[in-house]
Amino acid sequence: MIEHLIEHFSRLARRHFIAHEGRIMCWREFGGGRAAAPVLVLLHGGHGSWLHWLGNIDALASSHRLLVPDLPGYGESDALPADAGFEGLVDMVGATLDRLVGEGTAVDLAGFSFGGVVAGCLAARRGGVRRLALLGAVGHGRRRRQSGGLLGWQDAPDEQAMRAIMRHNLGVLMLHGPIDELALDIHYRSCIRTRYVSKKTSLSPVLTDALARLALPVLMLWGEHDTTGDPREVGPLWQAGRPERAHEVIPGAGHWVQYEAALEVNRRLADWFRPRPG
Repeated sequence: MIEHLIEHFSRLARRHFIAHEGRIMCWREFGGGRAAAPVLVLLHGGHGSWLHWLGNIDALASSHRLLVPDLPGYGESDALPADAGFEGLVDMVGATLDRLVGEGTAVDLAGFSFGGVVAGCLAARRGGVRRLALLGAVGHGRRRRQSGGLLGWQDAPDEQAMRAIMRHNLGVLMLHGPIDELALDIHYRSCIRTRYVSKKTSLSPVLTDALARLALPVLMLWGEHDTTGDPREVGPLWQAGRPERAHEVIPGAGHWVQYEAALEVNRRLADWFRPRPG
């Protein structure tokens, strides 16, 4: 059943392999049945892939042309040269996005965890971003609330042992409630194809710096039990008295808030990105 669900969305997707400076980035497209459907880009987190958004695609593709990439060094996208760094990653996302939708075309952006850092920095650099949503975003430079240690899975003797370690890590970092087999399968499929190391960027205040340069509506969502930061600290820091920004906490959820509280998050995102007159 789990494989069938993932394969169902894999079949629905229109895949685009876009080249930039000799490297390929894979974008998946959903929805967009109306010619004028607004573009909404969903960016996944570290050790992730487009599958981080599996519980949100149906709800958001009904009203948008939904673009859900594998970031460079993740999933089906090529890894960047060793010296490219985070700036090179943002460059590649922006360049391939522009080839898909047209340079300067208005888009909405949503980013989860490390993808929130990418989304904020892309918005600050590209322009043409109408609205931004940050879900469990890192890059704030403030304290984390992780209660346990993550375990290394790369040297596990077999797949069963690897999955057991990944289940532990999901409970420590990503999910507050029970860990179902779909979450574990998404995490497994994504981790084994991760080649980009996001940790240094995620722990830095790079998103705080990017948000200081932005003047657009920003929605910030966290799960109540997010381990990567305390919403009571980060929300006011990023809102900073800006009336066009809003921060909310989703009760009962952990870091991977759009998976664990999909219905509630889908409702909030659909309203936030609803096309508005003018």
